[in-house]
Amino acid sequence: MPSLDELTISTIRGLSVDAVSAANSGHPGAPLGLAPAAHVVWQKMKFNPKDPNWINRDRFVLSNGHACALLYSLLVLYKFELTVDDLKQFRQLGSKTPGHPEATDTAGVEVTTGPLGQGISNAVGIAIAQKQFAATYNKPDITLSDSYVYTFVGDGCLMEGVSSETSSLAGHLQLNNLIAFWDDNRISIDGDTAVSFTENVPDRYRAYGWNVLEVPDANTNIEAIAAAVDEAKKSTDKPTLIRLVTTIGYGSLKQGSHDVHGSPLKPDDIKQLKKSWGFKEDVDFFIPEEVSEYLAKHVSENQKVQKEWEAKLAEYKKKYPTEGAEIQRRLDGKLPEGWKEYLPKYTPADKPLATRKLIYWWFC
Repeated sequence: MPSLDELTISTIRGLSVDAVSAANSGHPGAPLGLAPAAHVVWQKMKFNPKDPNWINRDRFVLSNGHACALLYSLLVLYKFELTVDDLKQFRQLGSKTPGHPEATDTAGVEVTTGPLGQGISNAVGIAIAQKQFAATYNKPDITLSDSYVYTFVGDGCLMEGVSSETSSLAGHLQLNNLIAFWDDNRISIDGDTAVSFTENVPDRYRAYGWNVLEVPDANTNIEAIAAAVDEAKKSTDKPTLIRLVTTIGYGSLKQGSHDVHGSPLKPDDIKQLKKSWGFKEDVDFFIPEEVSEYLAKHVSENQKVQKEWEAKLAEYKKKYPTEGAEIQRRLDGKLPEGWKEYLPKYTPADKPLATRKLIYWWFC
């Protein structure tokens, strides 16, 4: 009999595959390979589905946005606003489950991703913002900001130049609150990544100033994945890249091939997958009751953590009223009073200026 963790992973895989199948379009390969890591990470994250914008939540960024069936399945299982009916509308016009995650459409989606390399860059920016908030408002006796950013990245993300630039910056800034998971499945849309990508990624990230960990059997070894996350969180001065050696389309008849990257699985393939998980072959979007109960416990624990944080914030406002008022202003999304007075003013009579100088004055 499978453990609750194994059953949850199979459920994530099943929902992802069924969503792609219902749309007859999408990417089943990455969700099948990354489901174990996703389960481990979300069990370690602090978040509240009923208050997805809580400021001290951990953030999850899916840089390989084409794997969004995985993210949507997690949002359904943890009972954000998404439902199974939304999964059935995957990739349909106007749905809450578009073909790449869109932050404006779906609660729980931190940033809109799709172009490879963009998501990890967004994650670096979020990690910087978290560090800035902590440096500005944390006090020796009250810590308001101690959250992490977790991001899943694919081989394609690490081939993009933008990810190199931002990863270098993350190492330079010693963003130890950033943990990236590299889905090293060695497959691209054109076949084996070796046709165009043979560099030593771990060494490159070490050169950037990152801590690098490896899980050689990430298809099944959730204990090793969990241990890697725990080790990454011990870092005091480096972001961490965790190399997950996975099999794209794990369990599928086409596993390990580029054929499973961006095409729905055949009905016979889906049936054999569900049979291997102990699910009924003819039941779609199946969520075992014990899985729902298991994940609800984690949500309940996180809600208690948020309540404790809110009590801490109330205490902070009493001890540090000036900073507390500033935090509340930011949480309310309001600009400082008199902000317009600080804007530079220009007239047609002014001398021409280089664009870089104008940008500098606006943002600095």
